[in-house]
Amino acid sequence: MSVIAAGTSVARRVLVVDDDPLVLRSMYRALTRNGYDVLTAESVTEALDLAADARIDAAIVDYTLTRESGLVVLSRLRQIQPHCVRILCTGRTELPVFVEAVNAGEVAKVIRKPFQMASMLSQLEHALASAAQLERYTTEQHEAANVAERQLLSQAARPEQLRMAHQPIVRVNDSGSVEVCYYEALLRPQHPHFGTPLALLAAAERQGRVVDVASIVMQEALASIDRVPSHQGLFVNLHPEQLGDPEALEASLRAYASQAHRITLEITERSHLQDIARWDEAIHVATDMGFSIAVDDLGAGYSSLSILADLRPQFIKLDMSLVRRLHESPRKQRLVQLMTTFGAATESAIIAEGVEDEAEAEVLLDIGVSFLQGYFYGRPSLQASDAA
Repeated sequence: MSVIAAGTSVARRVLVVDDDPLVLRSMYRALTRNGYDVLTAESVTEALDLAADARIDAAIVDYTLTRESGLVVLSRLRQIQPHCVRILCTGRTELPVFVEAVNAGEVAKVIRKPFQMASMLSQLEHALASAAQLERYTTEQHEAANVAERQLLSQAARPEQLRMAHQPIVRVNDSGSVEVCYYEALLRPQHPHFGTPLALLAAAERQGRVVDVASIVMQEALASIDRVPSHQGLFVNLHPEQLGDPEALEASLRAYASQAHRITLEITERSHLQDIARWDEAIHVATDMGFSIAVDDLGAGYSSLSILADLRPQFIKLDMSLVRRLHESPRKQRLVQLMTTFGAATESAIIAEGVEDEAEAEVLLDIGVSFLQGYFYGRPSLQASDAA
């Protein structure tokens, strides 16, 4: 492999790929004289090895290499170094070659062989200048979008823009009567720019305000217990990042300590608790205050057994992916049966989420699932919960 570096302090680095040593030498001399750092390669493999180890500002690649196509290099650079200005050199004039170059490598320019070095340098400089201008424009646009999103997020995260819908969690008695035991508080943003909870939380993540926004949402969810009859409980979602600050969590929960026996904090099974410092302290803070813990979305995440062992939850909520068309899947039925056995052994009540029809409900009841939640028993409502 031939690696030639100019040793100059200029940051712009050019990769030249050609299987003709004379061409490489000539281009190296011309480029270095004009202040570029130069890397050269005679094959696809050599070129990609270089690109894997160093930032490349521009690549000038011959179309026809020995037994290979230079488009392989350009296509790969498009993936691993998308900022790199890609230039194709070719002596061919057929239109399909140019179409292929654009489609495979998104080339900035095509330089026809044979070419004058002065012309090549001029085109390279023009391509780099255009790329720099585009990058500045893109950066400015991105920052402007960030500023706008931060402003919208500040508006959307105000309490008056956050409403809580309640969805019932029921228990079906032996007689077949349905008893509403709990409600889950579900966020319904009112801001026109963030129409769903996921849109709001995604913006909070992009802006580094996850804990801030999640805490505001949790406060609104906790406050909505006033809409729940005194003999029923409320499930409130807790963002995993909130577990990183036990003191802040305690402060958020303190106002509702007298209602703690009615409130269950849901932690999604998709979270990586082991990556969150002091999460176990936060859990102890909540449970010592009298709040219950539920593991949400069991079956949709990454570490089901370990999170159950670590949290020792009072409730385990089965993800709707396990419930969907359960009556048609003996395998899912065996999994749910296993979870009910596990729940009984660990004194964790099982809640099946996403129950949408009678057939699913009947199978769940036959298996012995304690509680059911889903459209079949009630949609989320912004109205005051009924005293069922």
